[in-house]
Amino acid sequence: MTRIAIGGFLHESHSFAPLPTTWGDFVKPGGFPPLQKASTMLDALRPTSCPAAGAIMVAEESGVQVAPLAWCFANPAGPVTAEAFERIAALLVAALSDALEDGPLDGVYLDLHGAMVAVGFDDAEGEVLRRVRAVVGPEVPIAASLDPHANKTAAMVHYADVLVPFRTYPHVDMKPAGAQAARLLLRMIHEGRRPAKIFREIDYWTPLPGQCTMVAPMADVMAERARLGAAPGVWELGFCFGFPYADFPGCGMAIASFADTPGQAAQAAEALAAFIASKEHEFALGVLPAAEGVARAMAPRQAKGPVILADTQDNPGGGGHGDTTGLLAELIRQEAQGAVLAPMNDAEAAAACHAAGQGATITLALGGKSDGAPLSVSATIERLSDGRFTLTGPMGAGNPANLGPCALVRVAPGVRVIIVTRKMQAHDQALFRHIGVEPADQRIVAVKSSVHFRADFQPIAAEVIVVAAPGPVVADPAVLPFTNIRPGLRLRPGANR
Repeated sequence: MTRIAIGGFLHESHSFAPLPTTWGDFVKPGGFPPLQKASTMLDALRPTSCPAAGAIMVAEESGVQVAPLAWCFANPAGPVTAEAFERIAALLVAALSDALEDGPLDGVYLDLHGAMVAVGFDDAEGEVLRRVRAVVGPEVPIAASLDPHANKTAAMVHYADVLVPFRTYPHVDMKPAGAQAARLLLRMIHEGRRPAKIFREIDYWTPLPGQCTMVAPMADVMAERARLGAAPGVWELGFCFGFPYADFPGCGMAIASFADTPGQAAQAAEALAAFIASKEHEFALGVLPAAEGVARAMAPRQAKGPVILADTQDNPGGGGHGDTTGLLAELIRQEAQGAVLAPMNDAEAAAACHAAGQGATITLALGGKSDGAPLSVSATIERLSDGRFTLTGPMGAGNPANLGPCALVRVAPGVRVIIVTRKMQAHDQALFRHIGVEPADQRIVAVKSSVHFRADFQPIAAEVIVVAAPGPVVADPAVLPFTNIRPGLRLRPGANR
């Protein structure tokens, strides 16, 4: 019987984010399952939308024996501490060693993000793959799925035999990507061969809001990727958009092409690279200042549904802490009506609300724990929750959320805030509904997100407005103090540094 190992280690790291990513962030993440060891991993992941769930599904439907390793995820933040990286990498490798003690392995599937930076290892996934390859040897095929925000590197391509990024942003195909990686792994096992591979870096960056695959130009790029990826002999034409907040030479967009022959792989990669080059100037998308965005959201309109305000620079999915108060202050200043902002990540404020109880009015120094700029508000506590719910939206359906004690508070006549204890990007309406707020019934819904919110919120929106308030996930990464990126990389579409 064919036997494969399955494990995962996922993090998206922002080199300039204010807070590091620790072991505890993997043990208790928000919106994803907590760290799993071999004994619990399969049962915990099967019902989720995680890529590994797709790989498990394909393996079990194919009658393949699975050797579970370990799996974990932490919300984007600063680089992973050396302690956390070494402990988790050791868990994976030790479980892999145990699996080999039980018998030979025919292949390994890894659920990776691709944009993890760890203290001591700028290319953290390259290091994870190196360690796994060192244990299983050169003859065992390794396949991995990646987030398309991966900063894909030559080392990752070297140590893996195939890499399959998601096709979408918002990421509504995480499970299918894991399934596809597993199918290609089984193909390598059954055919007894590996594809040729070509790695190609792109020489300009795109800002996060411009990477959305629901709209041009990225929608056009991904359509071309699909067309070229269907060419004879091509196994996988993987395009990663990059996460432009990691200060190391491998940061940026990249292509990895896998095909029957080196010529086929190179032809597909070069054609896609040329198409991406032709779209460069279209990626220079702007955002509105918070004051202008709020004023526009408050304007009379005929369309039904809420206006969605995306607080892109405090996006917890990009390394923000989810606790800056610039957009909230602007909603209060302009006396917005029917507005709800979520989530405000502030464990101290959440605890104070639970101590005071529903119906109480208390003074809070709300948010600002990451940047030292809290907002003083008089908060009336309308509802409390334990922060446990199941995600229902296109991106995370089935994933368990545990945000710790939460509170819905009114901080102005027309403005309410959902306070959470653990951060989560606002990509799912269940975050609002679990505490009694129906997003479709609001006039303004302010979300801590850059793009992922679109999957679940854009269908109900009268308008979507991406705004810039102070926060670390800057809309223009070129303003950050990079020192280690590769020479000649254009940090803005169409322009040099």
